[in-house]
Amino acid sequence: MTTVPTAPTATADPHVTRGSGRSWIGSAVLVAGVLVLALWVPYHVSLGTLSQLVGLFALIILATTWNLLAGYGGLVSIGQQAFIGAGGYGVVYLSDRVGLPIVGALLAAAVVCGLLALVTSFLVFRLVGGYFAIGTWVVAEVFKLLTTQVDALGGGSGLSLTAFRGVDRVTRVATVYWIGLALAVAVVVLTYLLMRSRTGLGLTAIRDDVKAASSLGVAVRRSQRLVYVAASAGAGLAGALIALNTLRVSPDSIYSVQYSAFMVFIVVIGGLGTIEGPVLGAVIFFVLQQQLADQGTWYLIALGAVAILVVLLAPRGLWGALTRGRVQLFPVGHRVRGR
Repeated sequence: MTTVPTAPTATADPHVTRGSGRSWIGSAVLVAGVLVLALWVPYHVSLGTLSQLVGLFALIILATTWNLLAGYGGLVSIGQQAFIGAGGYGVVYLSDRVGLPIVGALLAAAVVCGLLALVTSFLVFRLVGGYFAIGTWVVAEVFKLLTTQVDALGGGSGLSLTAFRGVDRVTRVATVYWIGLALAVAVVVLTYLLMRSRTGLGLTAIRDDVKAASSLGVAVRRSQRLVYVAASAGAGLAGALIALNTLRVSPDSIYSVQYSAFMVFIVVIGGLGTIEGPVLGAVIFFVLQQQLADQGTWYLIALGAVAILVVLLAPRGLWGALTRGRVQLFPVGHRVRGR
């Protein structure tokens, strides 16, 4: 009996490629929106509205970087106000006392915040889970207490920004507005590029399962330290932007734990582990804040009710509920394909 040789079958050699699904219409709308914000809005709204929009840009930066930290790095921090405060004080000190230009002082403050995060990471990374969250809050309180002890930083009374002295209000507000818009766009785009990189693939694996990612060779601790430093530098940028907008920093306001509460709320309602979600959440929170801020305690009750409803009815956040994964303005997914 003879055997008939069978033709060799092609073996599928799977490899990972970047997903390419994208809503081009949505992307076009997004670009158009940025152009409108940059070229039309500053000339057709009041100065007060421009200042409020700077607050929105700061929220987008904070939410995007916190989502990078918690949504992809698996690190739930409630102490990012440490770097918000450091960034705010840093831009005031570097511009007024050192004499750096505003933009240079802002970027330098972000770098300093990143370096501070790198140093503190070797302490807080000894903690895990809830202990890590509490540890970051303790670090923020230490930053606040140290700031109040430094006379050059105004002690407990804070500092006022004088770098804009001699600049008329219209020019100052417009300048800060454009700086804020540029920073918000840059942070979102850089986050997208990071998540499309090899490091981003590792962060996605960490988001899905830390132990599985480690077993597959992902450098979990190094990746988490990277996003902690990046998120803290982003928080520093937001803090510097807040200081430029208010022209003053004080320990109680710039180191307030409410910023961490805002970040958690925005990311949860928008969609954890996405790039679009925090931006949508920031816009929704901004609108609620503007409409309900004068309602006293009802404002906080309304925010809590919204958060509870979203968690119960849309666990993936509003972005996930609205698009059901079919629309991606910033596609960062990866697919396994055969050669």
